[in-house]
Amino acid sequence: MRKCLSFDIPAMLRSLLVLALALSILLAFAYEVRAETKQGTQVVQWPYAAGEPKKEELAEKLTARNFVLVFDGSGSMQEKRCSGQRTKLEVAKDAVVEWSSTVPADANIGLVAFHDNTWSKLPVATGNRDQFIRIVGKIAAGGGTPLDEAVSTAYDMLTQQAQRQLGYGQYTIVVVTDGMANNPAALTAVVNRILAGSPIVVYSIGFCIGPGHSLNQRGRTIYKTANDPVALRRGLKDVLAEAETFDVSDFGKK
Repeated sequence: MRKCLSFDIPAMLRSLLVLALALSILLAFAYEVRAETKQGTQVVQWPYAAGEPKKEELAEKLTARNFVLVFDGSGSMQEKRCSGQRTKLEVAKDAVVEWSSTVPADANIGLVAFHDNTWSKLPVATGNRDQFIRIVGKIAAGGGTPLDEAVSTAYDMLTQQAQRQLGYGQYTIVVVTDGMANNPAALTAVVNRILAGSPIVVYSIGFCIGPGHSLNQRGRTIYKTANDPVALRRGLKDVLAEAETFDVSDFGKK
C-alpha cells in the first residue's frame, strides 16, 4: 500500500509570508552607497561586496555586535590637564582597557590607534581581548591627529565585518580623542559618508575638550565630553548601553 505525502499548505504559506516580510524590511532599511568601479560610478547597497561572501567567510554569529575603537595617541595626550597627576594618555589607556573587559564575550572588537607618528590596528574579532590590551599598553603619545583617516579605516573594518555577517548585527565606531582633527573638513566629510551610507553609529568622547568638535553632529552622532577620568570611564561605559537600546527602525533615518 502506497503512502501519500501530505503537505501543510497553510503552514507553508505562513512561512513564505514571514520570509517575504523580512526581506521587504531589509530592503526598506538598506543603505545605498556610490562605489567607483571599472564601469564607472555605481549605486550599491551597504555592505556592498563584489559578490556574495563564500560560505567559509561568513561569521559564526551573524547578529553579533561590533565595536572598533579609534584611539587618539597624539602629542597632546602627554599633557596632564583633566587627569590629575597623570598624563591624559595614561588615564585614557586605563579607561579603554577597563572598557574592553566589559564588552560581551560574543561581541567583536577592533582597534585603530595613531600615536608617535605611527599606526596600530587590530582586526575586528572575538577572543582578541588580551591582544587588544597589549597593543593599547604599548601606545606612546606623539604626532598629529589624523582623525579622518582613522575613522575611515574603522569604517572599512566594520564594513568588511558586515559583509561576513550579511549586514546583520550592530556596528559602532568609538572615538576617544583629546583634540581637533588635523583636517576638520575631511573628518566631517568622512562622518557624513558613514552616516548617509550605513547604519554604523559614530560615538565619540572628547577628553578635556569642549563640544565644538567635527565629530559632534547634533542628532546624527553621539558625542560626550569628559573633563576628568571618571567622566571618561562613564562615557565608555555608556557605549554598551547605547548599543543595547539600538532600534532597527533607526536604519531608515538618514
